[in-house]
Amino acid sequence: MTATEASRRFAALLDAVERGETVIVTRGGRRIASVAPASSGNGRAVLELLSKRRLDADFAADVRSVRELVTDEITTWPDD
Repeated sequence: MTATEASRRFAALLDAVERGETVIVTRGGRRIASVAPASSGNGRAVLELLSKRRLDADFAADVRSVRELVTDEITTWPDD
């Protein structure tokens, strides 16, 4: 779908994605975006996997470092 068509038919694009389709958006014949269904996961599967496996020290340290970077703050979109 071209960028112009995606703009003009945004509701139809979202309908297609809601049905499970992935839509590739092009501009000037080049692929510029992929619009796909949002993941419904919340990390539970990752937590289950990590709880079942013994982590080596380096990996455990990496996970702790990433956890320190993660925030629960909700970022708002800038006003147009």
